[in-house]
Amino acid sequence: MQKDVIIIGAGPAGIFTALEMLKKGSRQRILIVEKGRAVEDRHCPKDKTGRCVGCKPYCHITTGFSGAGAFSDGKLSLSSDVGGDLPNLITPEKAQETIRYTDKIYLEFGADPHVEGLGNTEEVKEIRKRAIQAGLRLVDCPIRHLGTEKAQDLYYAIEQYLLQNGVEMLFGYECRDLILENGVCRGVRAGNGREELEIFGKHTVIATGRRGADWLENLCAGYNIAHQPGTVDIGVRVEVRSEVMETVNRVLYESKLVGYPRPFKNKVRTFCQNPGGFVSQENYDNDLAVVNGHSYKELKSDNTNLAILCSHNFSQPFNQPIAYAQKVGELTNMLGAGHIMVQRFGDILDGKRTWQKELAFSNVRPTLPDAVAGDITAAMPYRAMINIINFIQAMDQVVPGFASTETLLYSPELKFYSNRVKMDEDFNTSVEGLYCLGDSSGWTRGLMMASVMGVLMGRRLAEEG
Repeated sequence: MQKDVIIIGAGPAGIFTALEMLKKGSRQRILIVEKGRAVEDRHCPKDKTGRCVGCKPYCHITTGFSGAGAFSDGKLSLSSDVGGDLPNLITPEKAQETIRYTDKIYLEFGADPHVEGLGNTEEVKEIRKRAIQAGLRLVDCPIRHLGTEKAQDLYYAIEQYLLQNGVEMLFGYECRDLILENGVCRGVRAGNGREELEIFGKHTVIATGRRGADWLENLCAGYNIAHQPGTVDIGVRVEVRSEVMETVNRVLYESKLVGYPRPFKNKVRTFCQNPGGFVSQENYDNDLAVVNGHSYKELKSDNTNLAILCSHNFSQPFNQPIAYAQKVGELTNMLGAGHIMVQRFGDILDGKRTWQKELAFSNVRPTLPDAVAGDITAAMPYRAMINIINFIQAMDQVVPGFASTETLLYSPELKFYSNRVKMDEDFNTSVEGLYCLGDSSGWTRGLMMASVMGVLMGRRLAEEG
C-alpha cells in the first residue's frame, strides 16, 4: 500500500494534522491507522453493566477515533501556560496564536461558544490571595468545556468531514513496526491479527497519545530515535461535595493550582477538575486500571472531582519513568483486587484503612460505585503520598473544607508521557521522514495543545503538495 502521509493514531494530534492539510488545500493521499474503532462505534459496557468488564483487546474509553481525552471531560485549555512544554519549542507567542486558530475550528464543528473562567475579577483576586498565602500558584486559564457526551458528537462531525474529503481511515489495525531504510522512515507495518500490511509513505506521523507512550518509548530505544527521559505524574483523584468547591467552580470552573510542598518540594498540581462530575475507570495495557474523571454538559452529580498529581523525573541509574508508574499502579490494583481503590482523607491521617460500610454514612458518596474501599497508602510511594497530603492541606486554605475527614481519594491516577522526542521547531526527529506529535511526543498534555501540534504539522506537510 502506498500513501503520501501515514498518521498513526486518531487522537487530536493526528486528527488535526489531517484536518489542517485539507484546509490548506493539500491533495496528498492521507491514511490514518487506528487500532481502536470509529467514534460512533465506541461504547463502554459499564453504561449497562454498572461495572468495568475489562474490554479486550483494548478499553473503548482510551482507544479509538478522538483518543482518550474526548471520552473523559472534554475540556479545551485556552492558554499556552497550560498543556505541556510545546511553547518552549515553538515560542509562547506562536503557541497562543495557534490556540486561537484551533479553537475556531472546534467552534466550527459545534463546540459550546461559552468560555469558563472569564470575568469575576475581584473574586479571582481573592482566590489568588488565598492561594499565595497557602504557598500555591493559581494559573489563569480560560476553559471551553465540550462535555463528555458533546465531545463525542463533535469528533463524529470531524471524522465524517475527513472521510468525505478523501482521508482514508484504517480502524482495528495496530502499528507493529516502522519500515526504515538507510536511516530514513519509509512507512510502517500494521496488522489486525488476521491481516498484516506494509504501508509505504513519504511522511510518517506518530500521534499515539498517552495510550501509546510505552510503545513509543520502546520504538525510540530500538531505532535510536533521539529522546530524553520524560516525566510521569503519580497521584490521586480527589472527590468532595460540590458545596465545598462552589465558589471556585462558579468563578473559575477549573482551579489550576501548582505547589512545591515541603519537605521534598516536588511539583504538585491540580488537573482535570469536574464540577458535578463523575469519577471513572480506564484500562490500559497489561490489565492496568487507572482512575480519571468525567464531566457531562447535562448529567450532574452532587460532587466535584479533580486530580492531584506529583511529577516524577528519573535519570541515573534508573531512567524508565513509565515502568515505575506502572509498578505503582499494578501494586494498587493488586490491593484493590483489580479495582480502583478509594480511601477517606481522615482515615489516611489516622493511619487506618477505609471500610465500605463507612462510605455509606459519609456526606461524600462515591460516584465510582465499583471502587473498593481500602488503604491506598499501602501502595503509594512515601514521597508521593507526603506530597499529596501536604498539598491537600494547603488546598484547604484556598477552599475551606477540602481537607475534611470525608474527602475521598481514589488511586491510582497516573499520567504517562513518552520520553521526550528530540525535534526541531518543524517537528523533525533524528530519523528523516518520521514525526512525533501530541502527548506521545512528550511535548504536550491535553486536548488543545495536542490539537495545536497537529495544526502546525498539517501546515508543514501541506506545503509539500
